[in-house]
Amino acid sequence: MYEVMIRTWAPDDLWEIAEPLIPPAPVRRQGGGRRRVDDRAVLAAIVYVTQAGCSWWKLPEALFGVTRATAHRRFSQWTAAGFWLRLHEATLDRLGSDRRIDWSRAVVDSISVRAEKGAI
Repeated sequence: MYEVMIRTWAPDDLWEIAEPLIPPAPVRRQGGGRRRVDDRAVLAAIVYVTQAGCSWWKLPEALFGVTRATAHRRFSQWTAAGFWLRLHEATLDRLGSDRRIDWSRAVVDSISVRAEKGAI
């Protein structure tokens, strides 16, 4: 039911890069509780929120089978674990090795470059 939306927002190419980088699930000490939501479904929901520019509260749970709380909690956990930086670097590596990035050109954002006093 959710498969189409999950594959739309976390396509196979992205999932192939992301899956090995996702932090392992914490070990559960006791039985019971709910089954852990699939990481790919959570990734799709997070990508949807970031691309749609909506808040976590606007995440349509019915599209992905992921609750807002689960998506936000995983996003926070993955952020703390450095997942997004590793995903970005792995994606650039993949695109570079496929010769789909022209590394001879670059853009520097002047807001992030500190201007030294007296520099010309």
